[in-house]
Amino acid sequence: FEMSFNMASFDKFPGGKRDEDLILPINSSLSVTLHQDQLKTTTTVACSRNFQQDRIWLNGKEEDINNPRLQSCLQEIRRFSRKRRNTGDSTSDASSVSHKVHICSVNNFPTAAGLASSASGYACLVYTLSQLFGVESEQLSAVARQGSGSACRSLYGGFVQWKLGTQLDGKDSLAEQVESESYWPELRVLILVVSAEQKSVGSTSGMHTSVETSQLLKYRADVVVPSRMEEMIRVIRERDFPAFGELTMKDSNQFHAICLDTYPPIFYLNNMSHRIISLVHRYNQYYGETRVAYTFDAGPNAVIYTLQDHLPEFVQVVRHFFPPEVNGEEFVKGLTVCSADLSEELKRDINMEPTPKGIRYIISTKVIV
Repeated sequence: FEMSFNMASFDKFPGGKRDEDLILPINSSLSVTLHQDQLKTTTTVACSRNFQQDRIWLNGKEEDINNPRLQSCLQEIRRFSRKRRNTGDSTSDASSVSHKVHICSVNNFPTAAGLASSASGYACLVYTLSQLFGVESEQLSAVARQGSGSACRSLYGGFVQWKLGTQLDGKDSLAEQVESESYWPELRVLILVVSAEQKSVGSTSGMHTSVETSQLLKYRADVVVPSRMEEMIRVIRERDFPAFGELTMKDSNQFHAICLDTYPPIFYLNNMSHRIISLVHRYNQYYGETRVAYTFDAGPNAVIYTLQDHLPEFVQVVRHFFPPEVNGEEFVKGLTVCSADLSEELKRDINMEPTPKGIRYIISTKVIV
């Protein structure tokens, strides 16, 4: 049996874990699910009585199937499947639960580079396994969370929150959709790929160290995030982009302040990341309003939010200040972006020296189911 599923999302209000085994967060969080034509994980699962053992390949390379988080997902899906079949709710072949599985997963965007590949990957894996073994969809959020916390949100489209929850067993620490993918159709997203290299400090180990050593993280989780989550949900529902953009940038900045407050400090951003941040603020300052917003997860690559009306000009701004290498390769990938002319006044007011080849390429996308 084979099935493929595509999913990618990007995080807001990231934080650490209060329980590493159950992957329970220390604060609630919110994510945006991005268009699967531009950023996706495609996962195919096959099971057979002839397979000798479970195996997994990621981007063509075989990986360790005994990864504890991967095993948790496999075991939970099989447990739910057996439970359903024992109650007579399933009409599929009961023997298939005991068959070994072969899993192939491929990302069409950089893996482990701060672009939510683990969230996308585990959401894909859990959904595909559920289709194979006949597991109900309402059980998947908790299973995906055990692979990668962010993955529980990636099972839904649009704007999604991962609730903190209060129960020790984590049964109420689940994801739910805030608004659908069609709620804010003018919202556009750009991924500015600075580096496709894997980050030197993984998200899981980095968060664990932050929980252990950062005093700022506790203040953020207890004081900042609860009110900021309420405000973010409100501005999304009001489609208030200036407020949405400001909250997004402030939260990204605070996340990376926690990385610096961690001991030893974690450096996910690089010089190009800092230049992108400066470019966004100078662009917004020129217009006297927030037209563009950045956010960075655990990596140097920027995710840019803007509205359709401002997209062509800002892409041209990026082209001007980060001129691409002229080698025939497409600089802007994904959804088509119309061309735009830049005024000399805008270029003069931004007042930055161009950085040739500072950005490898741009992925143009939007929110989707």
